[in-house]
Amino acid sequence: MRRRLRLLLIVMFSLAACIFLANSNLFVPREREASPTLLAHRGIAQRFEIAGVERDDCSATAIAQPSHDYLENTIRSMSAAFEAGADVVEFDVHPTTDGQFAVIHDWTLDCRTDGHGVTREHSMAELKTLDIGYGYTADGGKTFPFRGKGRGLMPTMDEVLATFPDRRFLINVKSNDPNEGTKLAAAVGRLPPERRALLVPYGGDRPIEEIRRLLPDMKIVSRGSLKACLLRYAGYGWTGLVPNACRNLVLLVPTNVAPWLWGWPDRFLARMRSVGTEVFVVAPWSGGATAGIDTPEELKTLPKGYSGGIWTNAIEVIGPIIKRESGA
Repeated sequence: MRRRLRLLLIVMFSLAACIFLANSNLFVPREREASPTLLAHRGIAQRFEIAGVERDDCSATAIAQPSHDYLENTIRSMSAAFEAGADVVEFDVHPTTDGQFAVIHDWTLDCRTDGHGVTREHSMAELKTLDIGYGYTADGGKTFPFRGKGRGLMPTMDEVLATFPDRRFLINVKSNDPNEGTKLAAAVGRLPPERRALLVPYGGDRPIEEIRRLLPDMKIVSRGSLKACLLRYAGYGWTGLVPNACRNLVLLVPTNVAPWLWGWPDRFLARMRSVGTEVFVVAPWSGGATAGIDTPEELKTLPKGYSGGIWTNAIEVIGPIIKRESGA
């Protein structure tokens, strides 16, 4: 009996040691000297308190007192985001009745513009006449600091891509309609492969699955792809095997989930890079709007020397800190 118990203990210890060594960061070829990849959510945008704001709430009526005059999803705000240190900029798209894609977050126009109705039920020509700064207020509607300053500033997706021909973008599909995936695949499918490689569609499972079917070379991200990858990796990633569901994606990983991933951070990042997948950390999921790493204090919670991606709603804050720390 003692011999069997001793043998069992040896086997268990050996297995634990193998799991530890397979997932330790001690022997990973380090990329820690590399600076993190910064993703600017909607370019430089007006800030608002994430808590209590649901995904489709009107954030324009909940902004903080403005510290700058940039409006989200505009070419000017994207340009400023790149200048501040962004490697990738996220923007939102809606199809229009005249076959284009309008760059705007909201499902309806009533929140932040002087227009009315469902965004995708308008032509781009109509949308170009709107004032996209009309609805912003930081004091419950007493003042509107950007009213009259955003007329004609809603860009098309084609205009964004033409303005920044060699820049990376995350393109947010704002519906779960597979037909929208078909339309977006047709639009980006006309681009040269090297340009298409700099674009990542994300959004509802159905349109993103359609894009992957039509353009299997493109990285994608959706709730379904995140869930499939991370659950499988949690199940057997300790073996060193990377699930097929994790291939050629962008992964958005909340900072409270990341430490539980096998091999976090260096070995996990190396495994994902080996299958063409890029990882961006986001703030702990709150159930509302997407929260990023937006303050110096939140940045300090990341592992020392972290070399993966960072999603931020405040590139004007985070970008200069990363530049300074990297000596750029």
